Amino acid sequence: MSEEPVERAAPVRIPAADGQGTAEEPVRTRRHGAGGRPLVEDLRPDLPETPARAVRARPPVIVRRDLLPGLSLMSFVALSGLAVGWLWSALAPSQRVLISDGTRVPLLDESSHRFDDLVIFMLLGLGVGAVVGAAVWLLRERRGPVIMFAAVAGSALAAWLAAQVGISLAGGHYAVAGVQANGTVVDVAPVLESSWAILAQPLTTALAYGAMAAWNGMDDLGRRLG
Repeated sequence: MSEEPVERAAPVRIPAADGQGTAEEPVRTRRHGAGGRPLVEDLRPDLPETPARAVRARPPVIVRRDLLPGLSLMSFVALSGLAVGWLWSALAPSQRVLISDGTRVPLLDESSHRFDDLVIFMLLGLGVGAVVGAAVWLLRERRGPVIMFAAVAGSALAAWLAAQVGISLAGGHYAVAGVQANGTVVDVAPVLESSWAILAQPLTTALAYGAMAAWNGMDDLGRRLG
């Protein structure tokens, strides 16, 4: 099938509307079909070709300017571990044991409280981590990887501090003085069976901040005044 011949007319100069100089009439392009009959007449001007999508330069990642605010933020978030540790020591249940020949024997179903103590600590870490991630995201003038890493590091320090403070405070609440006689039932302070529980808060902080950054979808994360 032969290609349709295209006829491109030369631009025509016509007097301008203000009477000064001349204006150039748009180029008319005619496409002819069989028998030389015109099919299409294109009145669009003959413009140079442009790329379909303009390439925009990505904004640079700001690091040095955010180092000092990031350090301050990390310290502030780490101090939240004091409150979390105190709250855990107040909520975590103790374990009732029976003193028998100088050894502590857990009563029926009391050993399950060790799991309860671990779950309560992890739930507190998940909640605080989500709040920290959302609150740090609201710092619009400092959005970026430096602040995110500072928040995650601060959450890790806060979780470690909460574990140390919580265990210490709980031990003071359920202190057993002296040697107990056989057959005595005492309350043992709650403990954390696994140190992996401290990862709940920093992981949730990173997840909350990353989810908001992905939802934002802007190259500069909407950073302003930075």
